[in-house]
Amino acid sequence: MDSEDRSPCGYDAFRRTCPSHTVLEMLASKWVYLTVCALRRGRLRNGELARKLEGITPKMLTQTLRVLERDGLVRREVFAVIPPRVEYELTELGRNLAGLLSQIRSWAEEHASEIKDARTRASADHGEKAAMP
Repeated sequence: MDSEDRSPCGYDAFRRTCPSHTVLEMLASKWVYLTVCALRRGRLRNGELARKLEGITPKMLTQTLRVLERDGLVRREVFAVIPPRVEYELTELGRNLAGLLSQIRSWAEEHASEIKDARTRASADHGEKAAMP
């Protein structure tokens, strides 16, 4: 193992059984990523999140929020009103993660046209249809 692959805290994400590996697995979900980014600006209700995250199903939104809450990234607050109101916000750990994910999002938005062009060239070279709109 290279010295740059060694974590100062003793974890090794390249090992399937390492806890950090499962964290990366969770973060690899586009819905986890987008939900954390959406909550970066503050508290949102379920419906607000659903509108912001185009294409997410109600079931996937619920599953994603449960995973984020379980992992200590999101706090869920239920208000005792009729009808019941639930709001979600990032925890300190979630805000820390959101900063990193925001940088990746900026990179993706900045380089999307380059990636799209590369996909178009690769598809033309292989006689395929490009996979990115």
